[in-house]
Amino acid sequence: MNTVMLRRSRGMLVLALLAFAGLASAIMPKEFHSTEEAERYRALSHEIRCVMCQNQSLADSPAGIADDLRYELLARMREGYSDEQIRDWFAARYGDFVLYRPRFNPTTWALWIGPFVVLAAGIWGLVAVIRRQRPLPTVRPEPEDR
Repeated sequence: MNTVMLRRSRGMLVLALLAFAGLASAIMPKEFHSTEEAERYRALSHEIRCVMCQNQSLADSPAGIADDLRYELLARMREGYSDEQIRDWFAARYGDFVLYRPRFNPTTWALWIGPFVVLAAGIWGLVAVIRRQRPLPTVRPEPEDR
């Protein structure tokens, strides 16, 4: 009886591993031509955002479109595009939002400068509130009547 249950549990384990192996192969291509290509691919796939998930990089996204974009990334690398040309290619098709480090241009000024403006306004407001506060009058003890 134990051997039957052991065989069933092994069979279930093998099926689960095969199911997850399919997911793992969808995230990264199966073969790279060199270790340099693999490292470059991994670095670029972490710099480009999934257009569907929007909060995950291509390397981390399980979405089907991310899989397509990963293959586009690899195809551009193998066609001889530089890293900057690949980023430009993705930005031209999907907008600057697809890059985790968007470029500094008129459409992204608020993104780059906005936090500093908000910080400066907060400091200015804090200073203004502190200056408006009046010091509390000192309380003198009343003399005792004797």
